[in-house]
Amino acid sequence: MRSSGEGAGVRIQRGEQHPEAVARLLAALPEWFGMPSAVEEYVASARHLPTYAAVRDGGTSEGDMERDVEGDRVGDVVGVLLLTRHFSAAEIHLMAVHPEHHRRGVGRALMEAVWTDLAAEGVHLLQVKTLGPSHPHEGYARTREFYRAAGFRSLEEIEGVWPGNPCLLMVACLRHG
Repeated sequence: MRSSGEGAGVRIQRGEQHPEAVARLLAALPEWFGMPSAVEEYVASARHLPTYAAVRDGGTSEGDMERDVEGDRVGDVVGVLLLTRHFSAAEIHLMAVHPEHHRRGVGRALMEAVWTDLAAEGVHLLQVKTLGPSHPHEGYARTREFYRAAGFRSLEEIEGVWPGNPCLLMVACLRHG
């Protein structure tokens, strides 16, 4: 995993569920999360799955403590990652970053925290399912490139996981042995 997240302006919070933030983030990403039933499932999952939240950091001056330069409130959740555990492996159940924070290191900071924690816990593999490359969706092409840059490799594109949409299974090795 490439280490980054510096300068992202976020701190990663572990151990608290944020279903309201998940609902807000998914509403801001209709290109990726446009099916109401899927959004409801993700919000329900956010009530119990292990959660990593990217929370906006405050500035150092008093004026900066209320809002940052983008106008976000300090403490706002601008990205989330939900995990599912499988034996000595884990799966990214959901990852969502507010579109105003894409390409600013928020996703990398989330991945770095998850990667570090899972490796320390002895987890060997991390997987993620995303829309397969045989579906011509520009947003998901960027999603796949993000995961490749984070150390994931495409394993298999399969049909039937999501009716009418190909599913790409990507995996990353966290540790050997």
